Amino acid sequence: MMIVERAPTDTELVALLDAAFAELVARYGPEGRSGVHADARFLVAVIDRVAVGCGAVQPGDGATGELKRMYVDPRHRGRGVARSLLKALEELAVELGYDRMRLATGVRQPEAVALYESSGYERTALYGRYVDQPLTLCYAKSLVM
Repeated sequence: MMIVERAPTDTELVALLDAAFAELVARYGPEGRSGVHADARFLVAVIDRVAVGCGAVQPGDGATGELKRMYVDPRHRGRGVARSLLKALEELAVELGYDRMRLATGVRQPEAVALYESSGYERTALYGRYVDQPLTLCYAKSLVM
């Protein structure tokens, strides 16, 4: 597996993002997707020259980056792709000068919750547009050891 940076307009990345949104609609209904900052940096996990997962780091508040659009194609789940992608995104966040990462996920995504909690993320108060969304869970992790 390789993890590479891709432009937001990359066709394989766009297909993964569309699949991620379809899965969210199936779990939560058509509530819309949160925006991604224009300065977000996307990484894509590639296996046998096929994009199978993605995620992004976008500017948060000050020294905090925000994890966005984390997704792995269901056919490739359970193989460590998400964990490797998350690690690469955290490394990118450090390169970008962030010492903390935050994210929002949902109560109907137990796989994501398990990944984040087992990767050292701790529950935090809801932030930003998520404050009044009862199905949302927010997490943060210090990237400085």
